[in-house]
Amino acid sequence: MMTICTYNARTFASEASVEDLMMQARKIKYDVIELTETRRHHPLHTAYDSGEELFLGTCDGRGVGGVGVLVNTHLAMNI
Repeated sequence: MMTICTYNARTFASEASVEDLMMQARKIKYDVIELTETRRHHPLHTAYDSGEELFLGTCDGRGVGGVGVLVNTHLAMNI
C-alpha cells in the first residue's frame, strides 16, 4: 500500500518554508506528498542526505499556482 498525502503550501518562495516542510514531513509516514500553491518563480530539484527528493515547479507570471512533489526515501530511487 502507498500513502499519498496532499499539502497546500501557500508558498515555498523561501528556504525556511522548504525546511519547515521537511521537518513536518519527517513526523508522518508518507510515500509521496503532493504540493500545491508552491508559488516559486524558479524550479527546484533537491535530493536530501536522507534519500528524500523534492521537486518543485514554477508558478505563473503573477505568482499564482505552482505544484511539486516530495518523494520518500524508498521510492526516490525509482524515479
